[in-house]
Amino acid sequence: MKISFNKIHTAWKLISLLFFTLAAFSYAMFQGGFVSWFLFYSFSPFAIYSLLLLIYPIGQFQVTRIINQEQFTVGQQLIGTITVKRKVPFPLFYLIVEDVISKKLQGSNKIEEPKKLLFPWFKRKVSFSYSIQNIPRGEHHFTKIRIKTGDLFGLIEKEVYVDVKHYFLVYPSYVDLVYSPTRREFEQGSTSSLATYWQDSTMAVGVREYQPGDKLSSIDWKATARRDSIMTKEFEQMQSHDVMIILDRERSALFETMVTYTASLLRTMMKSGARVGLVSVGRYKQVFPLQSDEEHLRHLFYHLALVECDSHTGLATILKSDIGKTEMKHVTHMIVTSYLTIDLVRKLENLSGRNQMYKLFVVKYEKQLLTKEENVLIDRLKKLHIDVKLVNDLEGPKGIREVSRS
Repeated sequence: MKISFNKIHTAWKLISLLFFTLAAFSYAMFQGGFVSWFLFYSFSPFAIYSLLLLIYPIGQFQVTRIINQEQFTVGQQLIGTITVKRKVPFPLFYLIVEDVISKKLQGSNKIEEPKKLLFPWFKRKVSFSYSIQNIPRGEHHFTKIRIKTGDLFGLIEKEVYVDVKHYFLVYPSYVDLVYSPTRREFEQGSTSSLATYWQDSTMAVGVREYQPGDKLSSIDWKATARRDSIMTKEFEQMQSHDVMIILDRERSALFETMVTYTASLLRTMMKSGARVGLVSVGRYKQVFPLQSDEEHLRHLFYHLALVECDSHTGLATILKSDIGKTEMKHVTHMIVTSYLTIDLVRKLENLSGRNQMYKLFVVKYEKQLLTKEENVLIDRLKKLHIDVKLVNDLEGPKGIREVSRS
């Protein structure tokens, strides 16, 4: 339909040009005199130029696009350079070159628009650059570049779209977090450590005197008889380096902050040497097993670069399934969500007694107060020794901040 309209529009422009040319010639023939012929000869060069422009193949221009990077992080600046080359130096009064960007990128801050009015005249090569700040997370495709030119009076206009495909990925941003084993919470900082310990009852490394609270099963009766004092076995302290992060992908205005915080948790845990997994359930289910190598972290960040809040299932329902279930003990489950509901709390109450720790991160807007219902639900979780951390959504370079509940 659009192609047919363009053809009709071009034909109408051509007919108008011929009509004005014939009108000027007829006026000179019938009127005669210097003025009438002067008008005809003055108009003739523009008419001839318009006819030549009509057959000039702007679709054969060589158009290229160069982007400063192939991979970005949220908040970085994209710089694109478009170059137009042509073989025949036909004089062009003007040339409009526009990079056709997606709707997602159209909402970004543009220092310089991806559209430029150039005056090439006889130049065989013209170029311009544009920049986009704070490009959003996700997968982006550039497909076409629009070129438009015309004559001085606008009688003839030509426009083509040149296929110039480009693909780049924008990874989520992250902040540095610090884990304090004594306070059992995360804070912003520059380093991280993870130290959740338990005893391996199969690996005794020595004996010591009995202390109140020691298990009776750990008493070493032979050592007790030799030393005439109650002695207990001392076991090797093992570090828990298993963390399973669960990302809530229900539709939320705070989803980008949730992704940023999830990326921060993943990076912090991996830097500490932890084995980390990720459960991400939306339109498609993604469950990443517990691993601790750099390639695994790249796969996780690649998933977070593409993930969308497209889940139609509540987080409590997802936790009821076997997704992300592990038989290993002492696995810490970290849940990142923006919704604190009664169904979620009830499910966590059912799961809390299975030798697996749970920690809940609730993302809120800055200065957004908790409701009475949310405060009651947090108190219920605190009684089960389930840590609940509030994360504020902030504007600025850091993007997120953990806060204490008043």
